[in-house]
Amino acid sequence: MNYPFDCITKLIFVEHKPVKADVILIPGGSRLQLMKKAAELYKQGYASYILPSGGNNIKLPNSKTEWEYLKNIAISLGVPENAILKEDQAKHTFDNANLSWQVLQSKGLKIKKVILVCKTHHSRRALLTYQTIFPTDIDFVVCPIFDERNVRKDNWFLNQDKIDIIMKEVEKIGQYFGKNILDWANR
Repeated sequence: MNYPFDCITKLIFVEHKPVKADVILIPGGSRLQLMKKAAELYKQGYASYILPSGGNNIKLPNSKTEWEYLKNIAISLGVPENAILKEDQAKHTFDNANLSWQVLQSKGLKIKKVILVCKTHHSRRALLTYQTIFPTDIDFVVCPIFDERNVRKDNWFLNQDKIDIIMKEVEKIGQYFGKNILDWANR
């Protein structure tokens, strides 16, 4: 069935099939599923490194940072510690992107393609944020996860809580990126 809000679904939800990349990026978070997906992709040989990003998070009382929380999950899932890069200062998605790019540059890694593991409903905003910070010649492959809220492109419009999550993302996209459009057009 077609709905008048299908354009919102197409805007918010981005998903690609995984392909070989240089690094798997996680733009922070307190969701176990993020690292489970990244570790699965790593073990399948899609990338040599995982770079979780994130500073302190009050939702994580047993971990000092989102990075530490995600790193510990990765190790428990069998990812070798030397494959996990560190960014533990980010406070928001723009920080995740900017500080992750700085880490990759400081390591001297040649980055041409990245896999971005994020929540389904955060996929467009995360992608746009990383595209704003990273050089334009880097390809992004988005491999999102479902968290316990199970927000998906086929169900977000069936429950008011899910509608609120998606409409907040629409608002954030406008707030975050309206000021970047001229810069993008002039690149």
